[in-house]
Amino acid sequence: MLRGMARSLVVKATAGSDAPERCSQAFTVAATAVAGGVPTSLWLTGESAWFALPGRAASFELPHAAPLPDLLEAIIEGGSVTLCTQCAARRGIGPDDVLPGIRIAGAAVFVEESLQEGAQALVY
Repeated sequence: MLRGMARSLVVKATAGSDAPERCSQAFTVAATAVAGGVPTSLWLTGESAWFALPGRAASFELPHAAPLPDLLEAIIEGGSVTLCTQCAARRGIGPDDVLPGIRIAGAAVFVEESLQEGAQALVY
């Protein structure tokens, strides 16, 4: 774990291909935390909601950035990924549409995760 800290990280990605640098930062920070042994939760909201669907991360391109599919896979495997309920509904995305390992949940769950003792929330 990074510096022996008993903390968790909650990252909310609010951007997708509409703001690629911000999107990439959210995924990179979350994947880095997972790699460092930090309990990590990534929330897909706004335009990043599309990356909950199979194949969508592969269409994301940003020069000099790690491939989004690799980052997403690492986060799913080592942390948790949640798609915002309202964001999913607005885009017609249902539970059977998302990648295995991604759940759909709402604001109450985000608040609960963010307010756990030792949690740090970041919004991109």
